[in-house]
Amino acid sequence: MSKDPRSREENGVPGDDGTALSTHSSFEPSTVAQVLTGDDVSRVLTRMAHEIIERNHHADRLHIIGIQRGGVWLAERLVASVRTIRSAVSTHVGSLDVSLFRDDISLRPVSAISTSTIDGDLTGATVVLVDDVLFTGRTVRAALDALAQFGRPERVQLAVLVDRGHRELPIRPDFVGKNLPTSRTADVRVDDSGVRIVEGELR
Repeated sequence: MSKDPRSREENGVPGDDGTALSTHSSFEPSTVAQVLTGDDVSRVLTRMAHEIIERNHHADRLHIIGIQRGGVWLAERLVASVRTIRSAVSTHVGSLDVSLFRDDISLRPVSAISTSTIDGDLTGATVVLVDDVLFTGRTVRAALDALAQFGRPERVQLAVLVDRGHRELPIRPDFVGKNLPTSRTADVRVDDSGVRIVEGELR
């Protein structure tokens, strides 16, 4: 299985580099469980788009902003669905890099910094932050700090495709595609072909 660049790294488990597993005893084969297919993801995103519209039908400006990197493509899909369902809603799509706002920045090397793309001042707007997997909540905390650079939104909501539990901060999503209880050591991989849980790593 090849590594998808949009897979979450928040869970602290490195992604598969695509190399075939060796038969030597130093390797432990992974167990992969398909949780959602690509078609399932499409249906879930359509439902979430309806929920976002219902919650925010009075909003003058709606910004749906994906957290780099896993949330960006989901934000783009959600905005496309919202515009299809209710074109009258003024909806903007954006991306937000949180690399320099993480509370563990001193504990690990900083990866290549992505770009934040925000359409105008967010002051007074309704913002829906989007991520693929919600785990400890620390990435979302960093996103809230990063968001403050772009104004003071009237309200901020959180949409995640997968909530896997194990929260370390008091953060709860407003819109959830699927609640997926997992072990802390599991690797949850998300892309447009579906959602998979990978158990078992190199020894």
